[in-house]
Amino acid sequence: MSLEDRAKATAKNLEGKAQEAMGEFTGDPEDKAEGKAKQAEAELRQTVENIKDEVKKSID
Repeated sequence: MSLEDRAKATAKNLEGKAQEAMGEFTGDPEDKAEGKAKQAEAELRQTVENIKDEVKKSID
């Protein structure tokens, strides 16, 4: 996994956490849900990239 992809996934996770916290603070369920969705997307990206790394290791 490229360092850039990992950084993007981490940034998306942090963005989601912040948005979820803001939704919690303001009582906005839509912001909270969008924040959780961003975190799930980031987790999926990390998983996909980890799988790519494992496949590459097994080929090398």
